[in-house]
Amino acid sequence: MSALNRYNDENALIGVKETPVGKSTKKAFDPQAFLAKVGAGKAILKFERSQHVFTQGDVADAVFYIQKGRVKLTVVSEQGKEAVVGILEPGQFFGEGCLNGHPLRIATATAVEECMITSISKEAMIHTVQSEPKFSELFMAYLLTRNSRIEEDLIDQLFNSSEKRLARLLLLLAHFGTEGTTQPILIDISQETLAEMIGTTRSRVSFFMNKFRKLGLISYNGKIEVHNSLLDAVLHEKPEIERDDDL
Repeated sequence: MSALNRYNDENALIGVKETPVGKSTKKAFDPQAFLAKVGAGKAILKFERSQHVFTQGDVADAVFYIQKGRVKLTVVSEQGKEAVVGILEPGQFFGEGCLNGHPLRIATATAVEECMITSISKEAMIHTVQSEPKFSELFMAYLLTRNSRIEEDLIDQLFNSSEKRLARLLLLLAHFGTEGTTQPILIDISQETLAEMIGTTRSRVSFFMNKFRKLGLISYNGKIEVHNSLLDAVLHEKPEIERDDDL
């Protein structure tokens, strides 16, 4: 028996298979599996409603990824005025400022409901972004989407009335698409928080909310429900949504 035949027979008996030329034995990297599991530089954290993930001024040494629940970001000025700058949902990162050289947190992150969050150390995050293209693509897509949202928010703040800003915010919170159906806002959000997010007073938000309800643009049924008529009013600048504030 030749040496080649003997080698093949022995491999057949013990179940050994040669690795095909050009194929890697490394398991394909799964970004979602990476984010869902504890590992080097990673931890899975649980937060109750109203519990802080971090506070403004804390050392910035980790990036966070929301697996479950929602997180509110707030900032406080030197004069003590607080503003809500965002409501984050599952599938979103936050705290990534540490990757850009920010030594301290510039905002406070608070759970608005029970949350499960992945904490990734700065070092582990940098290593994964550099070594895993699929994860890098996921993170880059998030950053680009967030940047577009920030630009839209700035334009909204500069050129639209507080009434129109509120209408846009309600549509965003309801994840209103093009289906033209009623969409509920799935989180409990106060009129005070809505006011902070659009830069106006609670009394103005209350006035606009009552106006929207009377016009049939929204309704209350335990949760705020946004109707397609509100989207139509914003997109086509109907007269029911004023362009200028009448204070």
